[in-house]
Amino acid sequence: MALTKILAVDDEPFNLEIIEEILEDLDFELRLANSGPECLDMVEDYMPQVILLDVSMPQMSGYEVCKTLKSNPSTAHIIVMFVSARGTVEERMEGYSAGAEDYIVKPFGHDELRSKLKNLNQVLVEKQSLEKQVEAATSTAFNAMANSSEMGQIVNYVESIALITNPDDLAKALIDCLQSFDLQSNVEFRYDSIVKHYALHGVCSPIVIELFEMLKNKGRLHEFSQRLLVNYELISLLILNMPGHDPDKHGRIRDHVCFIVSVTEQQLRAIITKNLLDAQQVKLNAVASTVHSKFHGLIDLLNENRLNNEQVFKKLQEELEVRIPTMGLDEDQEIFIYKKVDETIQNSVAREESVIQVKEAFADIETELSILLNHSQ
Repeated sequence: MALTKILAVDDEPFNLEIIEEILEDLDFELRLANSGPECLDMVEDYMPQVILLDVSMPQMSGYEVCKTLKSNPSTAHIIVMFVSARGTVEERMEGYSAGAEDYIVKPFGHDELRSKLKNLNQVLVEKQSLEKQVEAATSTAFNAMANSSEMGQIVNYVESIALITNPDDLAKALIDCLQSFDLQSNVEFRYDSIVKHYALHGVCSPIVIELFEMLKNKGRLHEFSQRLLVNYELISLLILNMPGHDPDKHGRIRDHVCFIVSVTEQQLRAIITKNLLDAQQVKLNAVASTVHSKFHGLIDLLNENRLNNEQVFKKLQEELEVRIPTMGLDEDQEIFIYKKVDETIQNSVAREESVIQVKEAFADIETELSILLNHSQ
């Protein structure tokens, strides 16, 4: 039963004895008061759930006592049932106006009082159930609002780090995000054989660095006191002041922190990958530049050789045209020499065509390199 504590108030001891007799075998704690002032003196320490309050009392009437109780926020919730020898409509209306929840007329029997108390017990049960529902709904609403606000901060963080291209800037953004949750943090980044430490106030203490080293391979989460250590492959995070007074908030913040570290690790991987691709791009550009230079140097050399050959053959042809007629050769001999010279020149022309083919091949290679460079950027 929800009803366990009752206070009975009456200036007539006989009436109090009747109430005590009726309730003696029920599972109630019953206390008695002989006047309105005594009732008010007792009520805040005893804090009954129901007060059986006589209407007609000297010094202070039951109506006055009820109004005083209902005007006090700490006692306004107590159920008041008036006990009166008069039960007219006017009397009942005045009782309800004073703030009472029920009314019983003297003389009353055992069953009547017990029945009314049973009804009041049901009122208390339903009231407590409603209060719990309201409390749960209020808690849910506040948690939802808090979670919504926190998720807004996380969304802003995720959007902002997408533009970060430097690990140091990423670590600072992570620490600033956690600070927006009133969390003091230390961070360790591990990438490219580099280990870096970051803290809210600039420097991680030696003991924190040792803690990172000892626990980085010992599982995802470690909680001790108000500390929380979160490990990912590239990132370890130590929170120094997790909320300990509110289990719901503690669990919610822990989930947020794990998600934030996970997203940060993915961005760190993206930064590392981009830096690696940028470095490869620089090397590829250098290789393409070297190939281009070598190709054009070779083409220039081939062109120079071709021009030199042309000059040599032209000079040889001129000399032969001058010397052969003076050499006393017969016609067949002259024809033979001219034929050999002509074959040699034709072979030179064939080599020139090879040079053209080499140029075309080099041009194709340069085109392919250019396409490759454009795709990699």
